[in-house]
Amino acid sequence: MQKRFELIVFDWDGTLMDSAGAIVACIQAACRDLDLPVPDDERAAHVIGLGLADALSYVIPGLPPSEYRNVSERYRHHFLLRDPHIPLFPGTQEMLAGLQARGHRLAIATGKSTKGLERALHTTAVAHFFVASRCADQCASKPAPDMLHELMQELAAEVGTTLMIGDTVHDLQMAANAGVAALAVGHGAHPREKLLALDPIACVDSTAELQRWLYENA
Repeated sequence: MQKRFELIVFDWDGTLMDSAGAIVACIQAACRDLDLPVPDDERAAHVIGLGLADALSYVIPGLPPSEYRNVSERYRHHFLLRDPHIPLFPGTQEMLAGLQARGHRLAIATGKSTKGLERALHTTAVAHFFVASRCADQCASKPAPDMLHELMQELAAEVGTTLMIGDTVHDLQMAANAGVAALAVGHGAHPREKLLALDPIACVDSTAELQRWLYENA
């Protein structure tokens, strides 16, 4: 079967895993614990996918970098309580299995830490579908192109046959900065209209719709 995209790179949170709401709640809980200003849902959701420093500088303006560790520890405390119970979006395993069977190579580019992604892959039992990954503690965070550049180099993938799939503007901006095509997922962290403003090749609203699009177009 002739494939348009040999390498398909997925974001994790809000794209494959239904975790955006949990992340927002944990950011807000961490701020309450430390008597810091609590961001509203939109502000907290905006930083999903970013590395720690970029996320905290946006979500708590003026927070001294010396406080980043304290916020991170409180966030991690709350997230680990929820983490084992956060599901993949329905149909995700079937979609990944189908893409693998069709000969696509699948990878992950995520704002999670390496340990966080390893834990998520273990609890969801989907690690075997992916040939490589990049996390925010391994190279420059989104929207820098480094994650995609490193994945393409590792897997000897061409720019023109690589597709990035994500639910945030950070994912789409990273794809643009790397020169690769981007497909938006509209049921995750960022509003559909903000994703469409970045001109992805398509925007889907469910995993079922994503699977159909990939089977028909990838």
